[in-house]
Amino acid sequence: MTAFMFGILSSLAASAILLLLGLLRGSRPLWWLVAACSWCTGTGLGRVYRHQSSAEQDIARDLGRARWVKVMAGRGNVLTREAFSPLWSGALSPESVQVLLPDPRDRSDSWLERRSDDIRLFDPGFTPDLLRNQVQTNMDYLTHVTRTQRNVQLRSFNLPNTCRVIATDRAVYLTFYKSSAHGRNSPCVYARASGFLYSIALQQFDTIWRNSSPALPSP
Repeated sequence: MTAFMFGILSSLAASAILLLLGLLRGSRPLWWLVAACSWCTGTGLGRVYRHQSSAEQDIARDLGRARWVKVMAGRGNVLTREAFSPLWSGALSPESVQVLLPDPRDRSDSWLERRSDDIRLFDPGFTPDLLRNQVQTNMDYLTHVTRTQRNVQLRSFNLPNTCRVIATDRAVYLTFYKSSAHGRNSPCVYARASGFLYSIALQQFDTIWRNSSPALPSP
């Protein structure tokens, strides 16, 4: 039931965000209007990045002043890049860092495999086991690089692979994956703490966290 509701909520949210992007594309002055409407309605929406990769510099800035960090990723490549390196090196030491990655094990009910099937429809170079191997590689990397950091927890989940969440006590970055594009080419939403979007994102993360399992390194 959790997986079903999560999928529905993600789909509805993605549709709303994509509609907003279509209305505001190329109209930068209107972002001030969006911020004002966001404040009035309580959604907390601050800005939208056309591609999630465009948000990495802002993510790095927010990580630098975060009291805690929560990440749920569909693959985890961003966790091995520059934005997150201060967390793993110890240059930043928030109270807690919780990371959720898809379960890469070969299983009959794998939602990661379903996401892989979608990607292969538009990326011919995507072999059946590539996504699974990439997730496992990123999981192994995090297990190794954080082995001495007690504030970092890494867990895996088996639920619809439909979005990425990067949250701190200040804000959340939400990426809703398209079925016809890689996550890096999907829009990313920035929402401030205490807003509706922020609250929903944390609620979803915490629900999945409670139903996740400890991540396992490669045998």
